[in-house]
Amino acid sequence: MSSAAWKIQDWRYGKALAEQAHSQAEILKQLTVAAAASQQKEIDKRLALQQQLSTSEQTHYRALSDAQRDQDRLRDRLATADVRLSVLLDADDVAAGCAVPAATPASGLDHGAPRARLDPAHAQRIIAITDEGDRGLIALQACQAYIRALGR
Repeated sequence: MSSAAWKIQDWRYGKALAEQAHSQAEILKQLTVAAAASQQKEIDKRLALQQQLSTSEQTHYRALSDAQRDQDRLRDRLATADVRLSVLLDADDVAAGCAVPAATPASGLDHGAPRARLDPAHAQRIIAITDEGDRGLIALQACQAYIRALGR
């Protein structure tokens, strides 16, 4: 082969290599743009999830503090005898030797079922139990909302 043929061959391979490098650079550029777009999409999803979880946490914290405030108010009213807890009595189920006197209203006629007033100490314990139950239900709702948010 002559020197001119080698030069033409070199020129052709050089041109092919340059086109291949340009093509690879273009593909790399497209992959970089796609990766950046995907990364931005994931960042946006994470920020939206964080915002949603923050809102959910605030909602459940507010529900918990409202329930706590209501329980405290009821506990105070029981302590000051402003309110009394009572239970319904089953008139058909009279236990032998365990008759509980029914509470009578101060005035007016009561045509409802007979009721018995609870001792204030027992009422306080019942309120404490319901308070624990309310907090447990609110915590369960918060957990369920968190799992739902993660599943989206």
